[in-house]
Amino acid sequence: MADPTLDQDAVRRELERERAVLTSEMADLTLVTRDPSATIGFGKRVGEGTTEAITRIERVGAATALESKLNDVRRALEKLDEGTYGLCDRCGRVIPAARLEARPSSVLCAPCSAAR
Repeated sequence: MADPTLDQDAVRRELERERAVLTSEMADLTLVTRDPSATIGFGKRVGEGTTEAITRIERVGAATALESKLNDVRRALEKLDEGTYGLCDRCGRVIPAARLEARPSSVLCAPCSAAR
């Protein structure tokens, strides 16, 4: 762990809580609420089929964002186990404590995250 002042147990509890929340949100988001074999029609007018298609597209985008966050949380937990928590996965530099406190799931330093 790069910063010995960070309480690993508290960080782990926060990451596990965040993992549970994100997993629950992902389950809710990906729940199929209607017959998945039903077709979606695109008529000349905006109707129920078009609205359903747009909703599905939005849900896919939201699911992609949630999956990315969940992957970061999982990786941060792995880094705690490995003893590399607080080190950037890309460049190996120390991630500032302020960044880790604000976002415990950070696995990249700010410059590497911006280049992502």
